[in-house]
Amino acid sequence: MASKTVYLNGHYLPLEEAKVSVLDRGFLFGDGIYEVIPAYHGKLFHLDDHLQRLENSLAIVRITNPHSRSEWQAIFAPLLDADKNQYIYLQITRGPAEKRDHAFPEGVAPTVFVMCSDIAPFAGAQTGIKAVTLDDSRWKLCHAKTITLLANILHRQEAIDQGGAEAILIKDGYVTEGAASNVFAVIDGVLVTPPKSNGILPGITRDVILELAGKNNIAWREGLIALDELKSASEIWVTSSTREIVAVIELDGAVVGNGTLGPVWHTMNDILQAYKESLT
Repeated sequence: MASKTVYLNGHYLPLEEAKVSVLDRGFLFGDGIYEVIPAYHGKLFHLDDHLQRLENSLAIVRITNPHSRSEWQAIFAPLLDADKNQYIYLQITRGPAEKRDHAFPEGVAPTVFVMCSDIAPFAGAQTGIKAVTLDDSRWKLCHAKTITLLANILHRQEAIDQGGAEAILIKDGYVTEGAASNVFAVIDGVLVTPPKSNGILPGITRDVILELAGKNNIAWREGLIALDELKSASEIWVTSSTREIVAVIELDGAVVGNGTLGPVWHTMNDILQAYKESLT
């Protein structure tokens, strides 16, 4: 098997040779951020939007952005394959310090790691998935795409333990997002998704869906979704950069709608796929 080439702190090298210090604050504290950027046939999807979110996340956790947007694009380019659908994974930590200390170290350069992987087909994309609702136990900076993901991991694993593929998180009786996704519901014929706040990640796919819905006369709104509204919705979706739009056909053991991919999902998925093709 050919070795995968990755980028680490200014160098392209085989993945197995990429090493970071055990004193790196990403390893010790989860002190860093990440970004995931799809690329279809070598073209990065909504790159500026992803880099804007990257800049926002870095600002929230007070890590200096080590590169300009043009420099980021130049770093990504050698990792892409024009014959494949892939995604860039980018991680920036505060860097390695001389000692383990909660306070920010001075004079430390961020650690920058980038790799590119194929987008694997998701089995539930054309069939729908089962999901469960769980109390959202995460912190108050969910709008920053940090590598501190233990709560999300535990939520996702609880869903898997219950036979589901995703956890839809509930805080104070209202939907926030999925463990690794944004959430949409079709309620009384209108596509609804929770508004942006520090309780959800501002998903790029989420924003693209809303933009495309508006351009294609699909009724939509941003608004709070109560748990009982979610459970009576005719369609529920979870969205992300690599899985795109996935329909939830069973929630907490109860069938959603008629238990199949819904008509609004079909319409929006066709629109999204056509939009992707238009960009490449």
